[in-house]
Amino acid sequence: MDWRIPLADLDYDQEEENAVLDVLRRRWLTMGSITEAFEGEFAEYHGAKYALAISNATQALHLACLALGIGPGDEVLVPSLTFVATANCVLYCGARVRFVDVISADDLNISPEEIERQITPQTKAIIIVHYGGYPCQMPRIINIAARHGLAVIEDAAHAPGANYARKPLGTWGDIGCFSFFSNKNLATGEGGMLVTNREEVANQVRLLRSHGMTSLTWDRHQGRGYSYDMVALGYNYRIDEIRSALGRAQLKKLAKNNARREEITRQYWAGLEDSGLGLPFIAAEGKPAYHIFPVLLPENVDRKVFIDLMRSSRIQTSIHYPPIHLFQYYRDRYPGVSLPRTEQIAAREVTLPLYPTMTDEQVKEVISGAKTSLERCSR
Repeated sequence: MDWRIPLADLDYDQEEENAVLDVLRRRWLTMGSITEAFEGEFAEYHGAKYALAISNATQALHLACLALGIGPGDEVLVPSLTFVATANCVLYCGARVRFVDVISADDLNISPEEIERQITPQTKAIIIVHYGGYPCQMPRIINIAARHGLAVIEDAAHAPGANYARKPLGTWGDIGCFSFFSNKNLATGEGGMLVTNREEVANQVRLLRSHGMTSLTWDRHQGRGYSYDMVALGYNYRIDEIRSALGRAQLKKLAKNNARREEITRQYWAGLEDSGLGLPFIAAEGKPAYHIFPVLLPENVDRKVFIDLMRSSRIQTSIHYPPIHLFQYYRDRYPGVSLPRTEQIAAREVTLPLYPTMTDEQVKEVISGAKTSLERCSR
């Protein structure tokens, strides 16, 4: 489809091209000095002691669960209004998922009250998701976790550069996991980062991301060893130098691009205020990353018709997200799960285009297209 206005787009220029060419000229492609530099810069930017680059955020979530000792017999509380990886990582470890409802149509994040209601003697951890880059109610969630002796993993895939009470998202809990997929605020195609302030967690993740081996090929290339031992059953979850180079270039643009995302979001809020569309997060606290722009259709509007009308104007939209607990695999595994707010909100949600290189004219086109489509749906 030849979209006039796509859902997302990259802010790439000569800086990213030069970064990749520099790696090629160095003739070292696997994880090495560029990755080490990226990790250091990302950790500093987010106020974390440790940052470990991973091939993608799904693997970061898996390693987070492993590093916290989550396994068979444990339960992990997870929102359903998120991408499937947030729940899948729990199953990879042999643990059980326990789904939690969201707050409301105004705040699509996990509900602290529902977290507390879902805790059982088997609960070991909570995975929260900063939906769309908007902060969860972290002080309340951390307080609940502390009272019940639970670990907290932040799925911050949407939230690089965001903060709550001036504390960066991803550093409130035990571990934070970020995504660098091609539609993210910091994009490298594939890639992710795990951050933590706990040394023992960082050491465990560092070991597990590379086969459980005591040294890397880069270490031996640098003369820091000539052999290695394998001391744990690890994985090949390493990132490469090309994506780390792209990540460093993108990190330099993150603050500027997040600020532009905020400008676009506020234009949307102002332009759609009287449209009849629900506008979640308009009263969000903290400093969001403004990753996506979700709207909620009126209950009497057919979402497919609305999306098709937007498509006819060559404006791309999406859905964030089909609830995980309603997918066939999870229905079969956990029958009878009911999350009323999640289900009602998810049935009405549509995501409009949002990316930092959007022009003001494009934003106006989307606003006009959304209003026109909604009016045609309501006739």
